[in-house]
Amino acid sequence: MHKKQKILFLSLYTFGFTGGIEKVCRAFLKALSEFKEDGIIGEYKCLSMYDTQDDQRYTSVEKFKGFNGKRFSFGLAFIKHSLQSNIIVLSHINLLIFGWLIKKIKPATRLILFAHGIEIWKSLNDWKKTFLKNQVEIWAVSQYTAGRIQEEHGIAADKLSVINNCLDPFFEVPKDFGKPIELLERYGLTKDRRIILTLTRLSSKEQYKGYDQVLSAISGLPEDIHYILAGKADEAEFRRVKKLLEQSELQNRVTFTGFVAEEEITQHYLLADIFVMPSTAEGFGISFIEASACGCKVIAGNLDGSTDALLNGELGTLINPKSLVELQDAINSALANPVTPKKQQGKTLENFAFSKYKQKLKQLLIH
Repeated sequence: MHKKQKILFLSLYTFGFTGGIEKVCRAFLKALSEFKEDGIIGEYKCLSMYDTQDDQRYTSVEKFKGFNGKRFSFGLAFIKHSLQSNIIVLSHINLLIFGWLIKKIKPATRLILFAHGIEIWKSLNDWKKTFLKNQVEIWAVSQYTAGRIQEEHGIAADKLSVINNCLDPFFEVPKDFGKPIELLERYGLTKDRRIILTLTRLSSKEQYKGYDQVLSAISGLPEDIHYILAGKADEAEFRRVKKLLEQSELQNRVTFTGFVAEEEITQHYLLADIFVMPSTAEGFGISFIEASACGCKVIAGNLDGSTDALLNGELGTLINPKSLVELQDAINSALANPVTPKKQQGKTLENFAFSKYKQKLKQLLIH
């Protein structure tokens, strides 16, 4: 890529949340920072509509600005920086109006949209469909997401590229795989308990992650299996899951942790024998590759982007997420046939390390 290339990256949140889309934004921003250092690109800037803070591990202060929801200020900054940029990258379909605007002002601008999952599968306004078909390069995080975009919106395959998500460049990859004593004690578990884990955001508006299925499966599994359901829940979902546990009388076999701090995520994966999330509408599923990088065997659904994260079954077991019997069989089988953690980790890093992501990104930016 010629040094004169100047890239403007627009996001909703980059550092304010820790969901999958935000992790993609952080990895992309870190890659831009390293491309700039290596002279691969000329300049870059990230404008984030809702962020209030930055994280200097990923980018320098002068390359990032958060607008704390001040849309007018964000819009003004967008116009100023877009006029100086050759390439504009949008982190989310909800920013497409800004892409439309710059194409009116500067038609030669190269416009790229990240496509993650449900946000782009749902029905779109006619103007968005037409604009996507004719004016935008779409980078989908999985083959599944790319396929859904073609199917739902009739977008040609040559408008789509697939760039799988990666491990965060600062994700703590463990060197040994023992279960953390501190967490066993915190959750009142003994070393001989076999532990299955789901780590996800629990949202009353997005009930597709499959933890209800796992809760239903527990009673039909051996008594020594304990389920840890981890992740921040909104109030409605917290109450719903608590009620489910009370009704099923599984409180002694399920731990519902709530929010897990970023510095404890790797420790929670190490605690688990299996990571299980039989979702039905995952765009990719970064938690699958995080768990796998910590030596966990993984179980996922075969109806969504999880298939990319599991390398079509090479990193774990793909099941029909709607079948309780398949889920129970997969859990029993995975516990009976444990993976070699180091081997599992190696295969994950070979395919989903940040360095691999950077190589693919460079190819897409240069073409």
